[in-house]
Amino acid sequence: MKTRFDYLKEMGINTEWLNRSTDNSSLTNPKKKSLATLKDEVSDCNKCMLASTRDKIVFGSGSLESKLMIIGEAPGKDEDLLGEPFVGRAGKLLDEILFSMSVTRENVYITNTVKCRPPQNRNPLLEEIESCSDYLNQQIRNINTRVIILLGKVAANKMLGSEEPMSELRQKIFNHHLTNTPMIVFYHPAYLLRSPSQKKQMWHDIKYTLKYIKENDCSIN
Repeated sequence: MKTRFDYLKEMGINTEWLNRSTDNSSLTNPKKKSLATLKDEVSDCNKCMLASTRDKIVFGSGSLESKLMIIGEAPGKDEDLLGEPFVGRAGKLLDEILFSMSVTRENVYITNTVKCRPPQNRNPLLEEIESCSDYLNQQIRNINTRVIILLGKVAANKMLGSEEPMSELRQKIFNHHLTNTPMIVFYHPAYLLRSPSQKKQMWHDIKYTLKYIKENDCSIN
């Protein structure tokens, strides 16, 4: 039985290169390199006062080919210690939310509006958010995702340029000003832990999102 190499040879195509072993470690992924360079820049960032109180920067984590991007508010104590987003109790609840959408943490990209923990877990100040704004926009451009979920009021207000309450922002479609990527607002998992009665509303938000994804053929799997 002829192999694909036989057919290629009959067509006059040199197949020697197909048999060579390639060391992919020598190849550079522009997208990955860009984010790596950006992460190095964030590591040395001193644009705001959070640089003086942080333990580690929390840049972001997940798949660089993700079709779903999660943007939270700010790192907490656990995230500051480990340098990874959503690793505490709120992170476990986020994993459950993602599971209900048939995706896992490994298949999404997760970051925050600011990359350093605000003292005592307070909300980040406007100037702190603005200091990280370019970093976040560059992450969005690099990941080139299909859908962005904004977790909580801080992320929603920042990304939408709106001061409206969460009740007015949920179950609506907004578009990122640079990439036109659809953005959907969810309650922050930390808020749901403090207000368990709102978990039912989260389920409605999930169903709304899944319906939008299906109707607009923008699979996140």
